Amino acid sequence: QVKVVESGGGLVQAGGSLRLSCTTPGLTFGHYMMGWFRQSPGKEREGISCIDMSGRATGYADSVAGRFTISRDNAKNSVDLQMNSLKPEDTATYYCAAGFSCNHNGPRSTDFSHWGHGTQVTVSS
Repeated sequence: QVKVVESGGGLVQAGGSLRLSCTTPGLTFGHYMMGWFRQSPGKEREGISCIDMSGRATGYADSVAGRFTISRDNAKNSVDLQMNSLKPEDTATYYCAAGFSCNHNGPRSTDFSHWGHGTQVTVSS
């Protein structure tokens, strides 16, 4: 059974916005911290944002702080990533993951055990 599913990627012009969503049909959502990661060709996967189980604590990588906002709705078993002021360098495949730690400067891959298949975000200049 698929445990983590992302949606909402697409093509947007620089300066625009996109909202990514993630659900966990195969997991008990409230038991997990949630994170968003991204990876572009030739680059290492980057942890960009995470949120704790309650939704009160969040973390962001410097590359997205102030532009991206993570939120979760435990009643709907969903976590969203609102991405504003997008730049061409934000182009990547974005992955949602469920795990057990959220650092203030962004998530670490090793702390996350369940991963989605990714959704493509392309920002044109």
